[in-house]
Amino acid sequence: MRFVLDPEMTPGLFEDLLTCWVDVTNAGGAVGFVPPVTADDIRATAEKAFARTAGSASPDALLVGFDDDDDGRAACWLILADSESGLRAHWRWLVRVMVHPKHQGKGYGRALMLAADDAARSLGLDALQLTCRGGTGVDAFYASVGYREVGRVPRSIRVAPGDDRDEIYMLKWLRDG
Repeated sequence: MRFVLDPEMTPGLFEDLLTCWVDVTNAGGAVGFVPPVTADDIRATAEKAFARTAGSASPDALLVGFDDDDDGRAACWLILADSESGLRAHWRWLVRVMVHPKHQGKGYGRALMLAADDAARSLGLDALQLTCRGGTGVDAFYASVGYREVGRVPRSIRVAPGDDRDEIYMLKWLRDG
């Protein structure tokens, strides 16, 4: 696994990341959509998200894990999103955290999260925050890589009529202090 912070967004990389997003969603991943989805359902959101990571003056940073055993294709990725507040310049949100379903169980998720820690430290950040959808069990995974729950908004995510989930807020301090 090779991680690259802010890789050049080529048309091929965009399609790899979009395909991953579609496949993760359709496999039940909680990454902003509810299955079933197509690339067309996610494309506009992806274009906006990746536009915020383009160029050195961009507010957000894209971290991609490439699997050299899979022709160097994107296997996992996330975005370190800026809160756009000078008072919060010392931390970032992790958003769109995903591992392609064909790579589940290989340790890529843990590797991605540790690479995010390294990327954040290289950017001089003190902390990372994320939210996750309750009822998926992913909060236990995040806890296993050092995140702790700092808040919860009950029933704030409506997956379907009658299926409301908590939004769980988690935080990881990267530096003592």
